[in-house]
Amino acid sequence: MSIKPVLKMGEPLLLEVAKKVDQFNTPELNALIQDMQDTMAALDGAGLAAPQIGISLQVVIFGFKENQRYPDADEVPFTILINPVLTPLSEDMEDGWEGCLSVPGLRAIVPRYSQLRYQGFDQYGNAIDRRVDGFHARVVQHECDHLQGILYPMRIKDFRTFGFNEALLPEQSVVDE
Repeated sequence: MSIKPVLKMGEPLLLEVAKKVDQFNTPELNALIQDMQDTMAALDGAGLAAPQIGISLQVVIFGFKENQRYPDADEVPFTILINPVLTPLSEDMEDGWEGCLSVPGLRAIVPRYSQLRYQGFDQYGNAIDRRVDGFHARVVQHECDHLQGILYPMRIKDFRTFGFNEALLPEQSVVDE
């Protein structure tokens, strides 16, 4: 398939609620998922949402064995998640660094639920139901926010933590998700 350009913050589509997928395992859906995988791999991302490549559908992908942007993060299994439903398992929140391919060159500390249940479907219509915590929970929340028209800067509580990668984390050569 192909590597697609990633929309940047300011593009109207990134602020819209994405449409639900109503048919699984179609040539169009499978091509979209392949394009998303190719794009995420080319950019060494931790995850990607369909709206980021200009497609208003509730499809996210995420996962990695290791990622240079998050050297201390545990492995997150590669997942294709369609029409997700997120349920916090507690009110506990964790602060953590986030970046985004749609907000290049910047990072911030963002609060996220520390434990989460996510449900949805894979590209073939098989049900997914997982309980996760830590960085896995953070990645899922970040990607699924894209489906609701939310970018991580909208979740920042303390803008003193928001800035350019090289200024905030000069000891690391961090780049965007």
